[in-house]
Amino acid sequence: MAQQHLDPPTGSATGAPLLGEGDIPIGDALAVYLRAQATEFLRSLRQHRETGGAASGGGESGDAARSLRHSARRISGSLHTFRPLLDADWSERMRPELAWLSGTLAREHAYAARLERLIGALNRLSGTAALPGQTGRAPAPKAGRLTVGAAKAGALLDRQLTLARTRAHSAALQALGSSRFHAVADNVAVLASEVPLAPAADTADLRPLAAAAQDRLADAVSALPLVIAGRPYNAEALVHGLSADTAPQPQDAPWHQVRLLLRLHRYAGEVLHGGECPVDARLLGAGKALNRHRDAAEAASAAASAARTPRIAPATAYALGVLHADQRHEVEAARFAFQQAWQKEAVRIP
Repeated sequence: MAQQHLDPPTGSATGAPLLGEGDIPIGDALAVYLRAQATEFLRSLRQHRETGGAASGGGESGDAARSLRHSARRISGSLHTFRPLLDADWSERMRPELAWLSGTLAREHAYAARLERLIGALNRLSGTAALPGQTGRAPAPKAGRLTVGAAKAGALLDRQLTLARTRAHSAALQALGSSRFHAVADNVAVLASEVPLAPAADTADLRPLAAAAQDRLADAVSALPLVIAGRPYNAEALVHGLSADTAPQPQDAPWHQVRLLLRLHRYAGEVLHGGECPVDARLLGAGKALNRHRDAAEAASAAASAARTPRIAPATAYALGVLHADQRHEVEAARFAFQQAWQKEAVRIP
């Protein structure tokens, strides 16, 4: 693999030069941004190798893995939003490979966070612990109401999610040592010095493509059922979650799509503003709500999956059912939080 570790040009924290007031962002700003992200990718890769090469977790190696993942997402997102300004064949080859890498590296952390979330919820529901951030909810059940079933449910979830995390860890290590990853890293190393822009892209205005990304986000939000997002509970989601059908909850998919579009919108803003996207409290709150929505939805799915385990005790199944309902409550609360954040005054990319 090419061993290219470049220092980014001076300017913003990401290495892109800050744009002055009234400057029109053109294709050259995109090239600078992509080079800066590619350089950050290579730096993170070097740090990752120097600190032991753990796929995720804590410490410097875990931080390097997260930075590696974040850079891959930003490059992939920018290739998607500004693809008319880039070499089409190269862009279409790179995007799925970067998505594969970031997705593979994210799974171990996701399983660990899911287990922590579910065990914390079980403790809260059984009255053995009180987690922060639960103001405004109904009082927790008295201690002992779920204790027996919760203990066994927690042990079952720990076994299942720890096994999934171990497999994800092995998959990430295998991916980082594969020829497929080496090819991705080689391409990123080339990107750090040369961005394959399309003809005339270096003088093209980036704002229409960034505005199109924002419009796609707005269209996706307009299709959400925001008028019912304030309801305290959605019984249809519970029925689906505990049925024999293991397909993902169909209500969640549009919200997950909005989360992805919001991320692309944010990355486009970074490109336009030299790597430093202006702070927008509205979008910041919306993003946090959608992250919470994703986490709760996936935790509810994990609880429902555990409840389908053959030959578990009725008390265990009951505790998992209550846990699933609790996480679906969290999904509804996150939707309401998104609604409140989104209805604030919009700040549009100039």
